[in-house]
Amino acid sequence: MWLGSMISAVGRVAPVVDTSGREVAPMPREQGRKVVASNRKARHDYAILDTYEAGMALTGTEVKSLRAGRASLVDAFAQERNGELYLHGMHIPEYTQGTWTNHEPRRTRKLLLKRLEIDRLIGKTRESGLTLVPLQVYFSDGWAKVEIGLAKGKKSYDKRQDLAKRDADREIARVSGRRGKGISE
Repeated sequence: MWLGSMISAVGRVAPVVDTSGREVAPMPREQGRKVVASNRKARHDYAILDTYEAGMALTGTEVKSLRAGRASLVDAFAQERNGELYLHGMHIPEYTQGTWTNHEPRRTRKLLLKRLEIDRLIGKTRESGLTLVPLQVYFSDGWAKVEIGLAKGKKSYDKRQDLAKRDADREIARVSGRRGKGISE
């Protein structure tokens, strides 16, 4: 028997019942987006051309460790193997209350995408020399997701130009903010 709430033909919500037929209160689901880890250095080192949202095949202790907010995307990347995409180098520390069933912190994790998206990403990485970089790990409505960026590596002079542009924009915003408040230099 299905344990979710069902909408009847008249639009009313049918009560949630367990396997014995008793009514039970529905479990509250997590709503929204809770960011666990973000890869800020990726936006500095790469020009992000496109982003995709992918699920991850995780074990129970990995999910519990992620819910505790413990993960690192430093040195993580996605790679194709046998027509599937895998996430390498992502560090999820062992769950503190885990037993012998605990996971390996840097194991390779399968990414869950639609076949069309996988084929498109594999084609772009093979032909154009682009790479797949994880940008964020987060929970979306209770499901662990990773935001993957299709990226092209930046040269060092590109990074310097970006930093100079950001500093100039910040300076302009600071001066215009003072002028708006009536403070002169």
